[in-house]
Amino acid sequence: MDVIGTIESLASNGHRFIPVAIENFTKWVEAASYKSVNKKVVSDFLKDHIICRFRVPKTLITDNARNLNNDMVDGLCEQFKIKHRNTAIYRLQMNGVVEAANKNLKKIILKMTERDRDWHEKMSYALMTYWTAIRTFIRATPYSIVYDMEAVLPAEVEISPLRILMETQLNKAEWTKQQHGQLSLIDEKRLNTVCHEQYYQRRMTRAYNRKVKPHLFQERDKVLKRILPIQDKAKGKYVPNWQGSFIVKKVLLGGALILIEMDRQIFPQSINSDIC
Repeated sequence: MDVIGTIESLASNGHRFIPVAIENFTKWVEAASYKSVNKKVVSDFLKDHIICRFRVPKTLITDNARNLNNDMVDGLCEQFKIKHRNTAIYRLQMNGVVEAANKNLKKIILKMTERDRDWHEKMSYALMTYWTAIRTFIRATPYSIVYDMEAVLPAEVEISPLRILMETQLNKAEWTKQQHGQLSLIDEKRLNTVCHEQYYQRRMTRAYNRKVKPHLFQERDKVLKRILPIQDKAKGKYVPNWQGSFIVKKVLLGGALILIEMDRQIFPQSINSDIC
């Protein structure tokens, strides 16, 4: 889950933020616009758009923003037995799925918007466009994976395609038999989606790792930590780009490190090894 905003063009209803949630397997996206994104808005969004519409998720993954990590969200997760996890600090790859969804959603809204202040009115159409477009990652549309059928698009109401014409010629018994046949194949379709997703992930990993020079850290190694531009300590171009020294206390899977300072005080969050 992530938040788009602050959006520069204020909507006519005063909205400037879009919370976005994506299901990791089907790539189904839920989003809504709000004037602000505080802890109550995030909690209501999870209840209204995720829990009550679909089901209780097993895990909720967010970044370390305060509006996504607070007592109200933690209480909701505890009430419904949801595991709330955070992405590792400065490691955007771990939250890349929702970041890609944000980028695609913004592109769709931008193309649909006629006036700067009416973008909130196009949210439903933008979501429908995202749901009914084939995602390369799963080689299918999110709508077909969730509902086991393709949606009838607004354009197909005026210009009926062949599949719509064939369905209109079926009687009730034949149509019911056809739907039962599709439901019996949903498990096989989703299994094929899982296999394609794993293959696509391996292929993308190989493509990105060709130019990577791996460096393996070990416990008790001394390291420096890079100061990123988003940090408060990055005051200008003449200040140091690194801080430390630190000592590697533990090496986690996926390239994350737990560091301790020279006075043996543990660094509060895990660190991506790419910035050491």
